[in-house]
Amino acid sequence: MATKQNSKKPKNYRLFITLAALILFVLVMRLRIPSYRAIPKDLGTNAAVTVLAKYPHDPASFTQGLLYADGVLYESAGLYGQSTLRKLELESGAVLLEEHLDAQYFAEGLTLLDGKLYQLTWKENKGFIYDPQDFRQLGTFTYSTEGWGLTTDGSSLILSDGSANLYFIDPKTMQTSRTLLVSLDGAPLERLNELEFIRGEIYANIWYKDLIVRINPESGEVIGVIDCSILREGQDAPLPKDVLNGIAYDAQGDRLFITGKNWPWIYEVSLETVKTP
Repeated sequence: MATKQNSKKPKNYRLFITLAALILFVLVMRLRIPSYRAIPKDLGTNAAVTVLAKYPHDPASFTQGLLYADGVLYESAGLYGQSTLRKLELESGAVLLEEHLDAQYFAEGLTLLDGKLYQLTWKENKGFIYDPQDFRQLGTFTYSTEGWGLTTDGSSLILSDGSANLYFIDPKTMQTSRTLLVSLDGAPLERLNELEFIRGEIYANIWYKDLIVRINPESGEVIGVIDCSILREGQDAPLPKDVLNGIAYDAQGDRLFITGKNWPWIYEVSLETVKTP
């Protein structure tokens, strides 16, 4: 009997160790793998937003570009004589730092690449480069089109000009290295505006539409359409004349933020697939 009992104890012990190791492995993997709370990995072609939270936004800010980095929001706001670059505290909407552009410039899209902020202007064919810490101007650049939206894939700047084209710009030379024609169901899709590069795709809102499209950066094909019209519902919702024009993604926290021109709120949203018949 003693021999049989002793032979059972090692088996149970080994089983216990195996189960403990498996549980520990699962916990570690869950910590390492993103939760994809905002954007499911299997997001379908048609999607809609669900509001997770909303944060105060200056309703006087004519939002043209929005991005999230290092725990704060950066915003480019337009209109002649009112254009600014701002650093914002998300939770309160407080302006932590602000730079006013000369009255001759209408500020547009904004992005951050290699520790530098790049800001477009609308019809002036001129952009500004800033230090994100203190908004000290580091330089300027020019481009031949209008400036609307701006984002980056980590190596190139990607610019929209209100047409169906996106322009990939080499940040070393500031020359256009590639022009991408964006199409939906085989037809060019115009009025591409604010841009954000999210997990290998270009997100773009369509001027005067409560829609965001997901674009394949290689083919230019629209691979998904996101309906944001629910953001117009409820008390203190943005007015119809105040267009959607702000997309920011927190890659580390997997959080997606949306706002617009003169909107009173910045919305944190998640995306859900909309099933069609």
